[in-house]
This record gives sequence, C-alpha cells and structure tokens, in this order.
Amino acid sequence: MRTLLTGLSAAVLLQGALAQDVSRVAAEPAGLKPLASSVNGRVVAQPDGMLLRQWPGTYAEAAFQGDEVYFRVGAGDVSLRVSVDGEAAVPLVKPAAGLYRVANFKRGGAHLLRVAVASESQGGATGFGGFLIGATAQPAPLPRRSRQIEFIGDSHTVGYGNTSATRQCSQADVWATTDTTRGVAALVAAHYGADYQANAISGRGVVRNFDGYKADTLPEAYPFALFDKSRKADDAGWQPRVIAIALGTNDFSTPLRTGEPWATREQLRAAYEATYARFADALHRRHPAAYIVLWIAAGDGAEVRSEVERVAEQVRRSGNPRIGFVPVAGLSMSGCDWHPSVADDRQIADALIQHLDKQRDVWAAAAR
Repeated sequence: MRTLLTGLSAAVLLQGALAQDVSRVAAEPAGLKPLASSVNGRVVAQPDGMLLRQWPGTYAEAAFQGDEVYFRVGAGDVSLRVSVDGEAAVPLVKPAAGLYRVANFKRGGAHLLRVAVASESQGGATGFGGFLIGATAQPAPLPRRSRQIEFIGDSHTVGYGNTSATRQCSQADVWATTDTTRGVAALVAAHYGADYQANAISGRGVVRNFDGYKADTLPEAYPFALFDKSRKADDAGWQPRVIAIALGTNDFSTPLRTGEPWATREQLRAAYEATYARFADALHRRHPAAYIVLWIAAGDGAEVRSEVERVAEQVRRSGNPRIGFVPVAGLSMSGCDWHPSVADDRQIADALIQHLDKQRDVWAAAAR
C-alpha cells in the first residue's frame, strides 16, 4: 500500500564522502513538526503513530525545503538505506530506536528523502515512525508516480545475500549482505519511474518450502500485512499495472522427504501447477488491468523452468492472455548459498524490462 503519514544504536556506516550525514539525536530538538510522507509496502499503524512492517523492500519518502530533516526508528533489527535526492545511500545498520537527523546534503531548493529497508525481517516486524522538520524547514510536494509494480517471490526477489563476495555464508552473513534496494524489484521500478512492493519471503514456495520446511507457503502468507497473520493487508489504492512473480525454486530444489504430502515428483508437480495457477488467477481477478509475468532463474532443462512455463500456459488457456514467461539463464549465482549476485539481479531486471517493453498497453492507464 502507499500510506500517507501526517507526520530508523548501531553504527552509521559512512562510505567515503557521501553527500549526506545521518546521526542519532540524543535529545529531541524543540519545535519539530511532522512532515507528510508516503510509505510504500505493507504496514500496520500503531496507536503511538509507529508503523510496523515485515515484508521486504518497504520505503518511505518525504519532500522538504531546508538544511536538515529528521525521522524516527522503532524497535527491531533492520538495515536501512538513507538517501537525499537520489545520492549514494548511507547504510544505517541495526539502528537503536530513536530519532535520527539527516544533514550535510546539497543546499537549496526542494529535497526528497528516502528511507528504504534493505534487510529481510522474517524474525519479526520492525517499526518506522515518520519524518519531522524544524521551524526553518518547509514541506515540499511529494512526487506523484502513476506507475506501480508488484514483485512476489522468494529469496531471488528479496535479494538474499546478493552483495556477498562469497557463496559460503553464515546466517549473520546472509542478513548483512542482503540488500533489497539493489535487487530486481528496485532496479525494474527505477527504470520505469514506478513505485513498487516486494512481497517475498526467502525459502518459501508455492506448495513446498525449501527442503520441506514447515511454515506458511508464499500464497498462504501473501494475504497478510505481517507474518503472524494478525491482520489482512490493506491494499487500498495499490493498483499495480505489472505483477512479476518468481516462485518454484524452493518447491523443486531438494528431494522429497518421507512424510511429505507428495509421494512422487509427479504429484508435487501437479500440486504446484494447480496452486500456482489459482494464485495467478486470484491476482488477475484482484487486478484485472495488470500484466502478470512469471520469471525464473533457471537454465534449459531445469525442472522448475518447465513447471513455471506450464503454469503460464495454463493461466493463458484459462482465459487470461495478459501473462508472460521469462526464464533467465547464465547467472553466476555468486551470492550467499548460490543465490543471484547484484550483477545477476541486473541481468534479471534487464530481461524483465526487455520483455515488458515488448508488451502492448502495459502502462496504458498510467500517465507517462
């Protein structure tokens, strides 16, 4: 959803001469006032004004005129990227709850501040408390993006360990090197000047999670704002013109275990195809104007590649011609645990962009 607000101690890792400085404020300055903002991603508002979020890729933006701006971080481990006017982002890793000041950016004119979540939060929700400005600053108009893209998937959509220099990673390494802001969703959305959601969970599948792990599959978790399923997602106002889905790697990447619901791979494939097709059909009914593209990072002959292609064809035969299939082969898979690297993410994004550019009327109802 795109939520309007009336108004994130770990180290702030500054890399070189970045254009802005982010620091925690011990005592709140007098006279701060709320700054209107937009939040993209599924959130649950709390009585104290804090927003809880858990799906990856959440980002908040505020526009202002002035030399400094503030934002609040709530509880929970999170890795943020803070940028002003599209300059190189400052990483803010596991920040303590509290108030943060952004300053030392280019002076003059209106500015756009973005605070984006880079990390995955399967272990629990994290909080964001909005933006504030002082008496010498003024609000400015927020950008109005008419295009919206939704990405649904697993670790390949999350950006699991995509910045890692090695495939061998501990769980801590995975968390630290995951960066959704440099992943497929962010790259494609930036190309089209679109807002985006990344509704993905690493390790989850359509009917079977990685190695038979017992937890909600992605379609089971999808309807909810948080992973505890305490509240349905409020997607009012969210009308994506493109829905890009990448699911199946976890369903098929490991052998079936004794006791799983499917005695054979044939039974697993049949369940996968039927469930995935129903999921895609439900998304089509909810967003009838959206073009759906099923993509998968897999080479020729891979079981999952054939299965995703079969699902796309089933959906097409059921009466929805606005569906595409994009396989992406030749990736280095040099991220953590043989996952796509940031270079691979760029290759996947380029393949999706090339495919979308060939489709007629994808953005017909969206102002250019």
